[in-house]
Amino acid sequence: MIHPSGRKDKPLSDNKAPAYSPVSEQIARDILLVRAIESTDTARELLSEDDRRYATESAMKLAQWDAADGQSALTPTLLLQRRSELLIKKMTERHPSFATFAAHRQGVRLVGIALPALALVAGFAIERIADPHRVDLLSAPLLLILGWNVAVYLVLLASLFMPALPMPRFAAGLWTRLSTFKTVLPRKLPPPLALALAQFATEWLALSAPLNGARVKRVVHLSSACFAIGAVGALYAHGVTARYQAGWESTWLDSGQLHAILTLLFTPASLVFQLPGFSIADVQALQLPQSVASANGALWVHLYGATLFLFVVLPRLLLALAARWKEKKLAARFPVDLRQPYFRQISGHIGFAEPTLLRVFPYSFKVDELRDRGLATVANMLLGEQARVMLRPPTAYGEELTNEPLHDAIKAVDIAHTVALFNLSATPEKENHGAFIDQFTRGKTPDFSVMVDESGYLERLGAQAGADARMLERIALWRQFCDLHQVQLSIVNLVQPEARAEDIKRGLATTWSAP
Repeated sequence: MIHPSGRKDKPLSDNKAPAYSPVSEQIARDILLVRAIESTDTARELLSEDDRRYATESAMKLAQWDAADGQSALTPTLLLQRRSELLIKKMTERHPSFATFAAHRQGVRLVGIALPALALVAGFAIERIADPHRVDLLSAPLLLILGWNVAVYLVLLASLFMPALPMPRFAAGLWTRLSTFKTVLPRKLPPPLALALAQFATEWLALSAPLNGARVKRVVHLSSACFAIGAVGALYAHGVTARYQAGWESTWLDSGQLHAILTLLFTPASLVFQLPGFSIADVQALQLPQSVASANGALWVHLYGATLFLFVVLPRLLLALAARWKEKKLAARFPVDLRQPYFRQISGHIGFAEPTLLRVFPYSFKVDELRDRGLATVANMLLGEQARVMLRPPTAYGEELTNEPLHDAIKAVDIAHTVALFNLSATPEKENHGAFIDQFTRGKTPDFSVMVDESGYLERLGAQAGADARMLERIALWRQFCDLHQVQLSIVNLVQPEARAEDIKRGLATTWSAP
């Protein structure tokens, strides 16, 4: 225990976090799915205590064999992976409808292939541009393809100088449903399992948003390139069986103006691919309806084809490759923090118990010796038997936090979780309690939540009539208050911590933050 006076039981300089290796997308999905099930199944209806203990012990053996075969170190990540696989298998055997949800489908790959293929067909379908025997110098479809892509490039360029915007929830959710071929949760599931899957789906949607964003960009860029390839391919394919005639007509443009536009449009492609040029007289000679030139039809097909390749196909393929690189990077190092309390508990049970700290900031609450020991018990419940408490000096009512949550003096300490501790006897106030919480959330304190101790309020109510109703009303008020401030709440009893054991574990098990 670390006390406000500075006395500490053991030196902290040697504390190190467990060696968690990077987690791939599929492994993260299994681990988080199991966490959602265990956190929701507080009554042990889905997975009994024996199921969980057996999975832990078996995972330890399997992970040891894997590490020995691969001549690598045994890490908590490997243990969590094996344990989640065993528990998912157990859940699949008991609930067949769960198997569809738990399976790793190839939907992402199929969608990534199907959409570009459809774009290729759609691009090829525009081969009949006005007159199928004529190359129009002012081809609206081809100019629209060029104009749209240039507009997209300008938006992408502008986005480099603007703050990144999160992927819209509807877009991320649509991509998730398309890529997994699931629009609703499986039917005929026990209520605790249905609740767990809903909780997992919400968490997964947020955590996978950056990865899904990279996938969407890759598929969109590749589809745009395929659409342009289809359009160009249609021009060349139709030219095999038909003889193109070049021409143009316009109400507003004369030959000189059109020559200037086409020169600006086709000069880059002409220089890169060494294509012949054209003069104002050449353009004027192609004006309809008085003149049609059949000899130069191929030239204009080459000019349009080369321009589309240079300004659409090539840039889009490069952007798709960049998105693919980012996608692979995110899929290989999925943004999930395995040092959260839930994972630390499991690692501690299977031999990776290392000293970790629960950092507590009391507000208008003097923690006496009895409740000090209760905090130590709460820390053990959350972080394993090796966990200790860093109890900061209390902040007086109405005052600002005097100890910054991320003070340089304690950055090197392995802090597993940070808690703002309140007394249930107090009525939450935005100007005081809310301002105190906001100091942590504004600073983006990692792994932060709120604890409210009910022990003092229980003593105060005693055997009064309606005490239970008043307790429930006060707890509901604090839950609503914390929901308003978007922080996780756990109700604790620091005099009898075991009385709120399930609430403590469930509350912090769902505390997570996407990087």
